[in-house]
Amino acid sequence: MRLFGFLVLISGVVLGVGCGGGGGGDSGTTPAGVTSVRVTCTPATVRSGGTSHCSAAVAGSGNYSTAVSWTTSAGSIAASGVLTAPLVSSITPVTVTATSTQDGSRSGSATVTVNPAGSAQNVHPIVVDGGPPGLGADYYVNGLFTSVRVCEPGSTSRCQTIDHVLVDTGAVGVRMLSAAAGGQLGLSLPAHTASDGNPLVQCMQFLDGFTWGPIALADIYLGDQLASSVPIQVIAPADAPAVPSSCRNTGGSNENTLSRLGANGILGIGLFLEDCGDSCAQQALNVYYSCSTSSCVETAVPTARQVQNPVAMFSNDNNGLIVQLPSIANAGQESVTGSLVFGIGTQPNNGLGNAAVYTTDARGNFTATYNGASYSSSFIDSGSNGIFFLSAAVTGLPACQGIYSGFYCPATETTFTVTNTGRNGVSGAVTFSVANAQTLIDSKRKAFNNLAGVLAGRFDYGLPFFFGRNVYVAIEGRNTPGGVGPYWAY
Repeated sequence: MRLFGFLVLISGVVLGVGCGGGGGGDSGTTPAGVTSVRVTCTPATVRSGGTSHCSAAVAGSGNYSTAVSWTTSAGSIAASGVLTAPLVSSITPVTVTATSTQDGSRSGSATVTVNPAGSAQNVHPIVVDGGPPGLGADYYVNGLFTSVRVCEPGSTSRCQTIDHVLVDTGAVGVRMLSAAAGGQLGLSLPAHTASDGNPLVQCMQFLDGFTWGPIALADIYLGDQLASSVPIQVIAPADAPAVPSSCRNTGGSNENTLSRLGANGILGIGLFLEDCGDSCAQQALNVYYSCSTSSCVETAVPTARQVQNPVAMFSNDNNGLIVQLPSIANAGQESVTGSLVFGIGTQPNNGLGNAAVYTTDARGNFTATYNGASYSSSFIDSGSNGIFFLSAAVTGLPACQGIYSGFYCPATETTFTVTNTGRNGVSGAVTFSVANAQTLIDSKRKAFNNLAGVLAGRFDYGLPFFFGRNVYVAIEGRNTPGGVGPYWAY
């Protein structure tokens, strides 16, 4: 069953390190009154000259003022927090900062991504920036995020733009944290039902944990692209049934809160049309459940009613996508901006060019060969925050300890060369470096091209693999200039 081969991330949000992706300025002695300022801007992505509404959450103790003053790195911002974006000719990140009027040392910031007015309709911005402001003093290392507009089916007014949704090419489907779980989604979406008429609820399993929540129908906008009436998972709404033991016992942690998930949701845009496929259609597994008022029972679900890949449901540019991120310095960067380009060979801006095509098996895997040994369950996954591969005994790298556990901590940066081979026989060498994860993370930067960790018996080419190359994701059964998906190309 394909979904067990994927993961959102390994080692999750790095706790107790750095300052969160929406606030800062908490240094020195804390004065009485204001202790922190957190900023949220909605939408987090706007067109050139457009507007975004920013708000500040001021925390403190005793008598403190919630008043703030606003500044922006570009464009203009009103005293009310309404940002008017600058006129731009390329995708531009704009930093909006709110500073306490009571204590000028207390401030918080958020990033608004501005798209050029004439940008192609199949281009959508992405960012690596440490995660949503709600993480507080923690941050997400190498998390790739975007904004997703979610609407009640058929409506253009009953909508929410959800920022800091994790972009995950190693999974399929939209999953949004409900407001009750610490996320932003508060819409009234129609429930998706099981064959017996009961609400359909999912235990979505990743290598590091699971999410639990009902399936609902929503219109999903990624920029100008619309996927209508998409089955999505709403994670842990207030009225969600209790997690059954067969879900809890799948291994890993329950990621049904913002602090555990590290994002307001997941945008699964991997190789497949739906998240489980024929396995869940042909038999009742501990993935989909029919939930009555008294119990939840495992149930089979036809593929068309499973959680769907929204890109495959676009009216055009629906055969795949490209993840585009620039090269970054080995020392890391505070933030990185890039693009999702929808479609492969459907418009002038999404051709394959010289990219090599690596076809996969039914689980999205290909073979990686290192030091004479082959690992046939290897894959590419923007939702993993490092390149995770093999064991310390095989790599010769020391593993990190404590809160850095799961990553590698070599004394000096080490280079590896691996040969990837698709099921079509196409082979190519990949070279990457592994630096000391503790040193990288302690720098408090958010984006790294040399962060790596342990995953015995396979290669998981996580976010560091994406920096400096265009990575193509071809959806199963869809025709492209490189052949019929599923395949990766780069």
